[in-house]
Amino acid sequence: MSFHRYFLALAIAVVTSAPFVHSAEDTHVKGPTPAHIAMGQEVNIADYLVPGKTTVVDFYSEYCPPCRAIAPKLAELHKSRDDIAVVKVDINRPGVKGIDWSSPVAQQYQLHSIPHFKIFGPDGKLQAEGEAAYDQVVGWVK
Repeated sequence: MSFHRYFLALAIAVVTSAPFVHSAEDTHVKGPTPAHIAMGQEVNIADYLVPGKTTVVDFYSEYCPPCRAIAPKLAELHKSRDDIAVVKVDINRPGVKGIDWSSPVAQQYQLHSIPHFKIFGPDGKLQAEGEAAYDQVVGWVK
């Protein structure tokens, strides 16, 4: 196999095996799985709202047991409801162990507990946040 073919095959393997992470170019579309964004960095949530769909923004950390517990239910909600899109905002910066309360995105949205939800209507307007949003999401996933 020539070097160029080998390099192309390797590049394709890397791209297809990488976790599906959305970037700004993927905005405003509901993909097959929830969008995973931020990785601790500041983010403009409006760039990830899906017009015509209710968008649930989930601020989470892999180090948060309640976040891990609700994650599969959110993925199923995203998959099973055409009218709902889920966007997961990882508050942890790469390499930080434990919940990263000092991350730029946690500071930007003044997060003090997670999971923290924001629900935006199909028109892009905030409908619920915090405890009210949590209650609504829990009702949907039951």
